[in-house]
Amino acid sequence: MKYIDRKGNITIEENGQDKFLRHLYNDRGGRICLKVLIQPFVTRLGGWFLNTSLSARMVPGFVKRNHLDLSRCTRQEFSSYNDFFTRKLKEGERPVAGDETVLVSPCDGKVTVSRIGSDSRFYIKDTPYTLGRLLNSESLARRYLGGYAVILRLTVDDYHHYCYAASGKKSAAVKIPGVFHTVNPAANDVYPIYHENTREYCLIKTEKFGTLLMMEVGAMMVGKITNLDQGPCEVKKGEEKGFFEFGGSTVVMLVQHGKVRLDADLIENSENGYETVVRMGERIGKCKLSKRA
Repeated sequence: MKYIDRKGNITIEENGQDKFLRHLYNDRGGRICLKVLIQPFVTRLGGWFLNTSLSARMVPGFVKRNHLDLSRCTRQEFSSYNDFFTRKLKEGERPVAGDETVLVSPCDGKVTVSRIGSDSRFYIKDTPYTLGRLLNSESLARRYLGGYAVILRLTVDDYHHYCYAASGKKSAAVKIPGVFHTVNPAANDVYPIYHENTREYCLIKTEKFGTLLMMEVGAMMVGKITNLDQGPCEVKKGEEKGFFEFGGSTVVMLVQHGKVRLDADLIENSENGYETVVRMGERIGKCKLSKRA
């Protein structure tokens, strides 16, 4: 894993989970097991256990290993692992940057930015994707040609609530059923995971940024994507959109050509092979019509 924060500090690491997943996705025996592990019933079974009181015993060890500060949360005691995992931060822990001309990150995560080509292709870590397959709609894909795909990958130590990146009018949610690959880069190197995983998206018609598309992608052991409003409604930048249950997961945001000036460090880091660490509510771009940066 190659991360860089917005101060330029670089982290290169491969933990035990990364090594296990690399073997799972690259070894013959691992791929046989994988056919079972990515099925929805496995994720549902795991989710059932993580909602039991027995799973709460796993919380102290996780907190210690990941150096989490629970004093930042609204409460410090949890009835199950998923109760802990979907914990809420206190007000003010994720301030929302700037005015309505600033586009913010919808979640904590490691971000990659990829230009969408005229053939609707974009790349995540050298793996090609097409918008038509991602969205299950060629006509919708054409609206984002020449724009950017902003891929925000959440790991288990991230805050798993997410918000709206801008104010506007939201469409009804569209759900695309699929399987549950991990979103770890080890899987992306082998499978086009974002074409195959369960996902859900909506459109947000904004005054400053054109029509944004926000998509949540489920992952191994993330059987439930919970969006608070399924129907069309007015939304505010920084307002909570929903949350994931246990596991890594991803938010994908599509921006139209000529509507947003994404921050240069995000683009440069992505071109150099680094994911950039961001937090929910942090600035990631600016309205392109604005005269001031």
